[in-house]
Amino acid sequence: RYGGRGIKVCSRWMKFENFFSDMGVAPKEKSLDRIDNDGDYSKANCKWSTSAEQHRNKSTNVVITYQGESKILTDWAKSLGLRVDTLWMRLKRNMPLEKALKPRQLKEP
Repeated sequence: RYGGRGIKVCSRWMKFENFFSDMGVAPKEKSLDRIDNDGDYSKANCKWSTSAEQHRNKSTNVVITYQGESKILTDWAKSLGLRVDTLWMRLKRNMPLEKALKPRQLKEP
């Protein structure tokens, strides 16, 4: 998939010694991650990240921008106290964003 998206490994890293010089030893429980998910593998665009950090950098994430703030769907749901699937279904049903991002109101007894 990377090649089809035009993502490459920088020529410097074709020699392992150069990659190692740039990135060093992988910290425990971390792996190589690109900062810009559409960018190449290079010293300027890579860092060591945890699995959780890498999941936030996937091209399949849904990014929502509301009132000048951009977050992935999961983070919007968490910050609003909503279930992720609830927010997803609201958006899938074309609910206006302002309404979709409102926590569910409990009915008075």
